[in-house]
Formats: sequence, structure tokens, C-alpha cells
Amino acid sequence: MTPDASESTAITETPIDAFESSLVLVSNRQPYSHRHEDGEIVVDRPVGGLTAGLDPVMQQIDGTWIAWGDGDADAEVTDENDCVRVPPDDPNYTLRRVWLSEDAVDEYYYGYSNQVLWPLCHDLIGKTNFEDRFWSRYKTVNEQFAEAVVEQADEESVVWFQDYHLALAPSYARAALPETTLFQFWHIPWPTWDTFRVCPQRHELLDGLLANDLIGFHTERYVENFLGCVDACFEDARVDTDSGEVEYDGETTLVRAFPLGVDAERIGRLAGERDGSFWSEFKAEYGIPEGSHVAVGVDRLDYTKGIPERLDALYHLFETRPEWRERLTYVQKATESRSDIPEYQRLQSQVDERIDRLNERFATDSWRPVVRIDEHLTNPELYGLYAHSDLALVTPVRDGMNLVAKEYVAAQSDSDTEDGVLVLSRMTGAHGELGDTAVTIEPYDEAALADQIEEALTMPDHERERRMDALRESVLENDLDTWLASLLGTVQGLRRMNTEQADDRNRQETKS
Repeated sequence: MTPDASESTAITETPIDAFESSLVLVSNRQPYSHRHEDGEIVVDRPVGGLTAGLDPVMQQIDGTWIAWGDGDADAEVTDENDCVRVPPDDPNYTLRRVWLSEDAVDEYYYGYSNQVLWPLCHDLIGKTNFEDRFWSRYKTVNEQFAEAVVEQADEESVVWFQDYHLALAPSYARAALPETTLFQFWHIPWPTWDTFRVCPQRHELLDGLLANDLIGFHTERYVENFLGCVDACFEDARVDTDSGEVEYDGETTLVRAFPLGVDAERIGRLAGERDGSFWSEFKAEYGIPEGSHVAVGVDRLDYTKGIPERLDALYHLFETRPEWRERLTYVQKATESRSDIPEYQRLQSQVDERIDRLNERFATDSWRPVVRIDEHLTNPELYGLYAHSDLALVTPVRDGMNLVAKEYVAAQSDSDTEDGVLVLSRMTGAHGELGDTAVTIEPYDEAALADQIEEALTMPDHERERRMDALRESVLENDLDTWLASLLGTVQGLRRMNTEQADDRNRQETKS
């Protein structure tokens, strides 16, 4: 299945159009969904995030994307094999849909994925909910995805599993596809053994992941944590922390860090596509006074994002430094997330209460300290907001990477706007790349965060420019294409070695 531990696998960059294999991508969410609207079937397309980034890759490669079909008209447009060609206007690859019942979504997605793995991996053990039915359903759904993989892949394929929803699927698929190259990218943190050992299913989860030839994480720290968990969990596993290789159950898995980037050039281009009246119209629409500094926060409503703590720091700032009243407006773009889960319902209430408290305490007839935006912003509008904001508050209590930080930097390329300042929690994966030139904060230190917001607001122009130039250079150099090229290049190297080993075995068997 994989190279011997004595063989090294270098990270090489492979352009997308040079990828040699048939790619089968597997994720929970689908890139296109079909739904009914006014008696017709319409298509929802990816507008941002990783799905939007991977869609053009699949179009170039003409692979197969396996995902949950969650649109109410999805079944009507698929063929007898549950497949449909996408994009609809210029089909370039196959979307294979997996059908999940409401109970399956509730227990596999809202249950085990997001009430066990999500809080566990973010070191928030107190928010975990280890219900037996969640684990049972998680196994069943992972088997469903693996069955779809077996239908679509062969030994010539490369299968790419995405994220924490599918930790068991590789081992299920491996049983039927012993020679196929499997790899997985884990888009959230990996915890230390002291945290992970709490999970009753720790052995099964690690066993499932180690069926991959390659596992990718965002940072070296997550790689170290994963290798430490394997070493502590399995007496019969051999873990080489220098090479990042694990020998387990007769096979070898390579574990590497591939920091995810953003499509920086596209973001910068879209940020500059607004007309000259955009910012004045935006401020008028949302009641932001002329002359006010603007701080922006863009988050899913998730307890890992540090939104209540951020709002408390702003309250402290306005309370202790009244000179910033009417001179600073905080814009919170919030996206509802997993609202069926009690923890997220409580978070929604906490955020609402804090925003109301801030505005009731400090607002005047012409100014509100917090402007909340719940409605959808187009990409040019969002990136325009980034470009014109004086600072971005990216303050998670724990985050695997945080692409908002990188998007904010990428949008700061408009020569008509002054450079902004990135205020960044050291608890993000992005801090390893951007922390030297961002304003680093501790998300739980309310008073210190207020001080650092003021530091960002009063930073001299030359220092803002110096910091943002360095941040832009980093984000442009380590963009989405770089991530894809490094990841796919490593996979190609593994696959070639796997093929060579299989050929050697066949020759030896022929001779004997």
C-alpha cells in the first residue's frame, strides 16, 4: 500500500494540470445542490470556502466528487447510479451523491461529528456529548461513503477524503481497495493525547485514519499531536517523528503539514471591483458615521471563534476609554451555524445579549458601537468591507487555521485604501505564519485585548504599511494553489512508489 519507512517522500509541487491520476474526492458537503424554486429546479453553486476552491480543480482533472446530496431536487437530476455531471452549464466532472436520512444527518453530522469530534479536537472536552447512537450512526454513514468510493474508484485512482466527518471511511474503503492510494486532509486541529484519550472510540478513529497513505494537517504542531496519540494508543505502532511516518498493521502512513491558503489574487481582484461609491453607500446603509474607524469580525457563530470574549473586550474598551466612543464602530458579520445543537443555541443568546448590552450602554443618536450584519454579502461586498476596515479582529479561542485572517490580508491590495491591521489570536493555525507581523492577542484576556485593539487603531502609518506588506507577501506566497500543488505533489510521489512496489511484487511472483 505504502512505501517502506526507510524511503523518504519529498514534498514536491505538482501543477493541477499535471496531476496524472483519476481523482475521487470525498466530502460531507457537495459543491452543487439542486432545489425547487417557483416550480423550477435551480442550482446553488459554491460561493466561498474550500468547496469553491476545489471545484475548479475537479473541473481541470475531470474526477469524481462524492458528497451528501442535501438539495430537495438532487434526486431528480441524478442518474440510476446517483451521479450527475457538473457544473450544469459546462459539465466537467461527476458528482456522486450519497443519500442520508434526517436521523442520519442528526446523529452523524450534528451528533458525532459536531458534538464529539469538533469540541474534542478544539480542546473543549466539556462540550462533548458521547451518545451511543451518535457513534453507531457515524459508523454507518462512513460505511455508506466508503461503499460509494468502492463503486467509483479502482487501483489506478487516488481517493481524497476531506475532514473529520469521514475518519472511518478510509479503513472501510481499504478493505476493498488494497492497492488504491488513499489520503485525507484534516481541516481542524488535532489535540494532544491528554485530550484525545478521553474519547471512548479513540482506537477506532486512529485505526480508520491510518488506513490512509497520507494524512495532512495545517501545522506541524497538529502533526506532532497526532503522532503522539498514535504512539500512546497503539503498542504495536512504530512512530518516526523525524520522518512523520507511522508503521501500523503492516502498512505505512505518512503524516505531514500542509498549511491551507486562500485564492489571494482573486480576493484582491474582487476587492477592487467595487465602484467608487461602495464604501460611502455601505456606511450609509448600516449607519456607520463618516470619520469613524471600522473594525470588522467575520465568523460562523461557533463557540471556538471567541465572539463573546471579543465583545467583552470592546465593552471594556468603551467603558474605560470613552474617547473611542463614536470614533470606532465594530462590524460583526455573523453566519448562523449548527443551530440545532444546544451549545450553539446558547452561543447565539450570549452573542445577542452582549451586542444589545454594548449598544444600550454606549449608543448615541448617530452611532452604534456594534453593527451586526446577518444578511448575505456577495464576495465583492465582503472583500470590499475587508479592504476599507481599519482592522480585523480574528480572535478565536481555538482554530485549525482561520482563513478569514488570510482573506483580510489578501483584500488589502487596493491602492485607494489605507493598510489595515490584523489583530490575531495566537490560538489560530494562521498565527504560525502571520503572527510575527500581526498584533497578537490572548483571546481570554479582556483587558489586554482592549489594549491591543487600541494599539492597532493608533499604529503609525509607516508601521501599518510595513506589517501589511509582510503579511501580503506571506499570503500571496502560500496561497491556495501552493497548498494544492504541495499536497497533490506528495500524493503523486506516494502513488508512484506504490505502483513501483506493486510491479516489483508482481515480477517476483511471476519468477517464483
